[in-house]
Amino acid sequence: MNLCSVVLIFLLSFFSGPATYTASGKASFYADRFHGHKTASGEPYDKNQLTAAHASLPFDTKVQVTNLNNGKTVVVRINDRMVSSRHRVIDVSKAAAKELDMVRSGTATVKVEALSETEAQQDTPFAVSEAESTTKQ
Repeated sequence: MNLCSVVLIFLLSFFSGPATYTASGKASFYADRFHGHKTASGEPYDKNQLTAAHASLPFDTKVQVTNLNNGKTVVVRINDRMVSSRHRVIDVSKAAAKELDMVRSGTATVKVEALSETEAQQDTPFAVSEAESTTKQ
């Protein structure tokens, strides 16, 4: 490699922004029988939480999942692994499937976008006690 190539690679890696993950494909959701079973992250699967399984994204990554058939979106936290598949990009919890309106069909064509740390914090809902304390002031 010549010096120009080394400098170019350095500049591109230094000035390129953070890499973001985006994918489109099929999503499915966990069956009720998995409720309470241990996930790959060690926590039990809770069908009532907004969580998902992904083949490679780090645990606790927040992703926005958009149902491309109806435009509905939900933000989920990755807490489990799934087998890398060319047929599915993500498996969501039952609560997330309800938000995406895909329970009846079982699958949906979706777009998955990893959120930055600041975007993920903005999408975090208030706890009930926080919401009450802000309205009482």
